[in-house]
Amino acid sequence: MKEKILPFRQIEWWVVTFLFVSIILSNVLTSPTFNPNSQQSAIYFAKIFIPLTFLASFYLFHIKVFPNYLKDGRTAKFIIYTILIFLGSFIGIGAFSVNARFSDDFLMPFYFNSLAIYAGYGAIIYILNQIILSRKPIDFKIYNVTRFVLIYIFSVIFLFQFQRIAGEPIAILFVLIIPCIIGLILYNYFLIYRLNKQGRKSDATTFYVLIIALISIPFIIIKINGFFILLGFVIIISVVVIIFPISNFFFRKYDKYLGQLDSLTVKVDQGTANLAFLRSQINPHFLFNALNTLYGTALQEKGERTAEGIQKLGDMMRFMLHENNQDRIQVAREKEYLVNYVDLQNLRIKDQENIEIVFNRSEDSCTGVIAPMLLIPFVENAFKHGISLQKKSWVKISLRCLDGSVHLDVNNSIHRSNEEDPEKKASGIGLENVKQRLQLLYPNKHELIIRENELEYFVHLSVKL
Repeated sequence: MKEKILPFRQIEWWVVTFLFVSIILSNVLTSPTFNPNSQQSAIYFAKIFIPLTFLASFYLFHIKVFPNYLKDGRTAKFIIYTILIFLGSFIGIGAFSVNARFSDDFLMPFYFNSLAIYAGYGAIIYILNQIILSRKPIDFKIYNVTRFVLIYIFSVIFLFQFQRIAGEPIAILFVLIIPCIIGLILYNYFLIYRLNKQGRKSDATTFYVLIIALISIPFIIIKINGFFILLGFVIIISVVVIIFPISNFFFRKYDKYLGQLDSLTVKVDQGTANLAFLRSQINPHFLFNALNTLYGTALQEKGERTAEGIQKLGDMMRFMLHENNQDRIQVAREKEYLVNYVDLQNLRIKDQENIEIVFNRSEDSCTGVIAPMLLIPFVENAFKHGISLQKKSWVKISLRCLDGSVHLDVNNSIHRSNEEDPEKKASGIGLENVKQRLQLLYPNKHELIIRENELEYFVHLSVKL
């Protein structure tokens, strides 16, 4: 309530619905025995269908027509629908009103008074928005409380001018009973429930006894008759047995909900921090490997290959600087980075006859977005552990981009005792980090299969985008 504006359009709809349904039920229960041949039948139907017509008109305008106008700004459409709603409700309510003799003519004062009350409520809300919502920072608590008070005030004003149809029971319910119940619930929350929650049980008990005494005193002092005393007893029992226990139940549910929300917020923040930390580990790792590759290429003293390697490295560095820190990137950019990495490795080992590098990839452009740096750690790991300059080695990569998913298969040889390859000494954090990122970013939306034996290592990764 303190952090944002509550959904008052829906709240207004539920309040109005409760108001008119209460009026209809009250009229049905308190009407005399229905006689289709008497004037009472006209009154009976009028007290049911007039509130129904008001409710339907309110729903069509307040929930459908006016919000759509605010979205699309189509004035002509708004005017036409408004006129149709006005004419339909006016004719329908007028027919029932005249037939029940609520009004001597078709121009019903209570109908236009209702429209004036609705227009006045809208005007005051507009002024309130201009006063409070135009200021920075916005005090949402004051705004929300003010909106609730205005809803209640205009509901009571409407009931007073609609009293001939609504009846006294509904007026008593909305003017007296509902405010008292709300007041008791607020009293219980702030002065009893919260004190108990803070461990101040003696203070909470004091306020509990105080409210029971305040309710009892009027019925004890003003001894009109036995019914009045009985009424007081019933009210006290209702407060002690119904209102306070039920409200406490919802308070506990609300606290549990807030606790779960706070826990989820902490997990999200922790996950974000973990992702940032994992990325900070991954970037230097790939830069180290790329520099090792360029170092090996430069030793061979072939300027063309060195220039090509530097170009590939530049593309990779641009990717890491500009796109790696984004939450999502185009799959095509991730694929391009993967191609540059494999090409860069090929510069170093393409003249080695005992090394086989196979890279199968779909020629079609990959669509969709993906978290950056998810594919490359598996390929990097294959080159780190699968390449030996002395023994037969292979790295086989297959990359497929389908509609809504990406599939990567990597198969490489294993040389566990090779200590001469400079990449063997590189940190092994990349593969473990990408596993954690998959769990954080694609829970239940990825498949990772890893198998190995003494000679071969196999990885299959599928990600639903």
